[in-house]
Amino acid sequence: MTNFDYDLFVIGAGSGGVRAARIAATHGARVGIAEEFRYGGTCVIRGCVPKKLFVYASKFTEEFANADGYGWSLNGTPTFDFDKLVENKDKEITRLEGIYRRNLDKSGVELHDSRAVIEGPNTVRLLSTDQVITAERILVAVGATPNVDAGLVGCEHTITSNEAFHLSEFPKRTVVVGGGYIAVEFAGIFNGMGSETTLLYRGEEILRGFDMDLRTGLHEQMVEKGITVKTKSTIASIEKHEGGLTVTTHAGEVIEADQVLYAIGRRPNTAGLGLEDAGVELDKAGAIVVTPQSQSSVPSIFAVGDVTNRANLTPVAIREGHAFADSTYGGNEWHVDHSMIPTAVFSQPEIGTAGLTQEEAEARFDNIDIYSSSFRPMKNTLSGKPGKMFLKMLVDADTNKILGIHIMGPDSGELIQIIGVTLSMGATKADYDRTIAVHPTAAEELVTMREPSERIRKN
Repeated sequence: MTNFDYDLFVIGAGSGGVRAARIAATHGARVGIAEEFRYGGTCVIRGCVPKKLFVYASKFTEEFANADGYGWSLNGTPTFDFDKLVENKDKEITRLEGIYRRNLDKSGVELHDSRAVIEGPNTVRLLSTDQVITAERILVAVGATPNVDAGLVGCEHTITSNEAFHLSEFPKRTVVVGGGYIAVEFAGIFNGMGSETTLLYRGEEILRGFDMDLRTGLHEQMVEKGITVKTKSTIASIEKHEGGLTVTTHAGEVIEADQVLYAIGRRPNTAGLGLEDAGVELDKAGAIVVTPQSQSSVPSIFAVGDVTNRANLTPVAIREGHAFADSTYGGNEWHVDHSMIPTAVFSQPEIGTAGLTQEEAEARFDNIDIYSSSFRPMKNTLSGKPGKMFLKMLVDADTNKILGIHIMGPDSGELIQIIGVTLSMGATKADYDRTIAVHPTAAEELVTMREPSERIRKN
């Protein structure tokens, strides 16, 4: 077949799929895209964006508490209208979706509001109209979906992050299950909004895969903020009754709640897409196996984003989509380097991390210098509120190259973006040492730490 309907057909209009479609179209490709829900994908519709808006809302209680120390007196008790927050959030999401649609249309991409399934190496069927479409290449960018504990007694009484943004009533008591970034973020959100919050995690410590100092430090500060954190704890059953939900753990502990939110990871959203019938190789998790150029086992089918389970972050999906389109249609071949990915966790306090954790650094390098600093943020000095700013830098003692930087405290997400640039450029400790500090800031500690707090030597 040589006469295709499109040069490229994209399944999924999330961040990665939209970027690939737009860039390919600007390079002159004939592009179609199908989306069964709303344009913008998980990040815009039910992920990063609404979550960050909820984080902002949840932080006002702390701002109110700090106000008195700075001379402000609040007249009366502040009240929180959850329904108004949801309404305003929905308006913003609708606005953003419209932008995604318009940008695709302006780029010359044809939009199809339908679920699409693959019926062959070059064939896609739109289920809403039963239309069959052909394309020289197909790009799968359908993302991931929350895991649920289907075997749990009372599983039907739980929600995931998808439903958390559309609750009809704000819960007075919330149990969050999980220890990853989504779990700790929602625990902070519900706690900050005034819900009595418990976090249950089956592992030894929250935030598996992050630097251990961040993991333990966040745990401690979450407890300081009033969140009950229970590790090595799992739910045996959930029972619904007139007064709410009764959660029973495998240890026999009983917790009363109004909502139980499961945030136990996400799985590639590949079920029912026809991938196996088309010959596309999937791994044990259901992710599409791809080359560094995002090509699947079927030469004409590609995939980007969470559906490949490489690095499940929106900015990574965007870069993968851009790289695919540039390489395939723009004559500019490149692929994404997944070895240096700065990232933030919008927990409370916030976390930013780039490069290797201490555990990873010790496994790969013989001699490491560790610089760390912990102090009360300046904003908390007058209010007397608890909380610590933490900064940690890992340096290869043999080359002076910075291996990783990990920070926890206000604006860590903003800081780590610029820090990530420096690490991607191969910055050394000497580069930071000769940089003039910006005072008074928390970040100045990164350029003023002179003596290692710890030296690790293997030879």
